[in-house]
Amino acid sequence: MPTRSLDAIRADFPALARREREFPVAYFDGPGGTQVPQSVADAITDYLLHHNANTHWAYPTSSETDAMLDDARAVFADFFNASPAEIAFGNNMTTLTFHLSRGLARGWKEGDEIVVTELDHHANVAPWHAIARDHRLVVRTVAMDKRTFRHDPNALAAAIGPRTRLVAIGAASNALGSITDVAAVCAMAREAGALSFVDAVHFAPHNLVDVQTIGCDFLACSPYKFYGPHAGVLFGRQALVQALDIPKLDPAPHDAPEKLETGTQNHEGIVGSAAAVKYLASIGGAEGTRREQLVRAFKALHQRGEALVAQLWDGLSTIPGVRLYGPPPGTPRTPTVAFTLRGHTTTDVAQRLVRCGLYASNGDFYAKTVADVLGRGEDGFVRAGAACYTSADEVDRLIRAVREITPTRMDA
Repeated sequence: MPTRSLDAIRADFPALARREREFPVAYFDGPGGTQVPQSVADAITDYLLHHNANTHWAYPTSSETDAMLDDARAVFADFFNASPAEIAFGNNMTTLTFHLSRGLARGWKEGDEIVVTELDHHANVAPWHAIARDHRLVVRTVAMDKRTFRHDPNALAAAIGPRTRLVAIGAASNALGSITDVAAVCAMAREAGALSFVDAVHFAPHNLVDVQTIGCDFLACSPYKFYGPHAGVLFGRQALVQALDIPKLDPAPHDAPEKLETGTQNHEGIVGSAAAVKYLASIGGAEGTRREQLVRAFKALHQRGEALVAQLWDGLSTIPGVRLYGPPPGTPRTPTVAFTLRGHTTTDVAQRLVRCGLYASNGDFYAKTVADVLGRGEDGFVRAGAACYTSADEVDRLIRAVREITPTRMDA
């Protein structure tokens, strides 16, 4: 069954009507947060105007809220290939990870070990360091290979030992776009008797998550990276979460998954997040189950993303003074490109791009260790990412705009 065309997808995003002077805005800031389709905004508005209530009470808006939250768990169960009882919501991935880490640490002993990596966003590093300080645990950090922009599998294997309690691994680098074989890493952890936590924030917008194939114990992502509102979602294996001694209010639910959710949740954000997944499924056509629709949609979007990243990489690589970071096209990666331009700060480049209606991020993107290891700790990178609404014409505009910057201060 055919998937929806790029023109049809672009028509769903009101933000694409924005202009910067005479230029239509092209959003290359998706790795930091995408635009939302009208259907997501409508779902949020509908909840707030017609169903807004707290949960588990006798009146209709409360029961409607309960049903909508149950539906959201079912939607994300399809998104992850999991059970609805394994889906927890929160403010964002960082908050969920800090909260989970505190519960896990209550079952660990002084001298137990956690494995993290240099390639990860600090949301998958700092929470583990925090509990290590509190509980006198040991954190082992796996280095990034500066040639491949990936982990050395042998170094990962060497870091996992008999006292390893958890391996925290990112599925894709939010700064460089490189993809990690997290299934292999989770298998290493499992063989050593350790738990695995996967940060899928940058992976989930571009590749359909399958927690059964990955074999992880926990996985977190952020719907605002795939056309939803600002929120976080956590998958946790039901038996593990049920046994977890998580910090919580005593009257709050004691069972998975609600025991992971502190206080009243952002109901409208959860409803909007579910609407984002439903939107992605709609790209795959109406036939089959929602999971089957998602499989088709992500296959099509992945193919488009591969073409766009190759176009962007090839175009930027011909510009004097441009340095590209990350694995080249044709290797496992997301459609996210990090680059610098000699003689210009990344802020200067990003600001000049704005004048042409091109919105791209710059900095270290909280992947601070990546920037430090690559010698970019002070200024970071310019980052351009493709989303479902990105066109080849927009990529051409970006390449031309970067090329036009170069003559002014090449020797500065």
